Amino acid sequence: MKKNRLKQLLGEGKFTCGSWITLCSQLGAEVMGMADFDWLLVDMEHGPGDYQTLMAQLQAIEGSGEATPIVRVQWNDPNVVKRVLDLGAYGVMVPGIRNAAETKQAVASIKYPPEGTRGIAGGIRASRFGRDADYLKEANDNIMMFLQFETADSIENAAAILDTPGIDVAFIGPNDLSASLGHRGNAQHQEVQDAIKKVEDIANKKGIPLGSVSRNWEQAKALVDKGYRAVSIMGDIPLLIQATTEAVKNFREHPDVARG
Repeated sequence: MKKNRLKQLLGEGKFTCGSWITLCSQLGAEVMGMADFDWLLVDMEHGPGDYQTLMAQLQAIEGSGEATPIVRVQWNDPNVVKRVLDLGAYGVMVPGIRNAAETKQAVASIKYPPEGTRGIAGGIRASRFGRDADYLKEANDNIMMFLQFETADSIENAAAILDTPGIDVAFIGPNDLSASLGHRGNAQHQEVQDAIKKVEDIANKKGIPLGSVSRNWEQAKALVDKGYRAVSIMGDIPLLIQATTEAVKNFREHPDVARG
């Protein structure tokens, strides 16, 4: 099994940058894969894709660069996680976690027995359709768990959640978290920031890498300055919006265009 480069980088204490993929496009994923990201996350929670489009995007990412492919699943469902991993994801992000019991279920879903509950199949894409004889031996140590903190319950139970073995990244989702705390659309509210700091402090104490999202370089830099080691830099749709908006704006503001 190909070694998980992202897991190795984080294990060495390195800072890593990733990005969101929601366009549900094989070509889009290929373009993003060429951009030297350390990891790329295909979003199946909010993205419009299915397992067929996921497979095509995983193939595009793996064929275009060194980015580690991660998939955010729809929910903490072992059956969904199983199919995503069988298709070749090297990690999953699980949303909506509320307590330690749900965390244990999520971690168990990415590991083969006896450490976990992931079902075994022979000719899956992840094992090169059975040609990789070592896949079953190596997968448990190679697959990653990005666990999202985005509910009020997850903040209350943060210590117990992060006591659970097998969490590779404690990933904070500020948008859903702010809504869960009663401050929808205001992630800068003090209560939200206090909740985030609680997770930061516990994760840092336990040596678990922190991750989160950023909308621009300034936000990404602020996360790096705070020690976050899995930072998402925008995403395919925001990057496309930003680039096209700026290009058209520059054209419209050119003096010759304005006179025309």
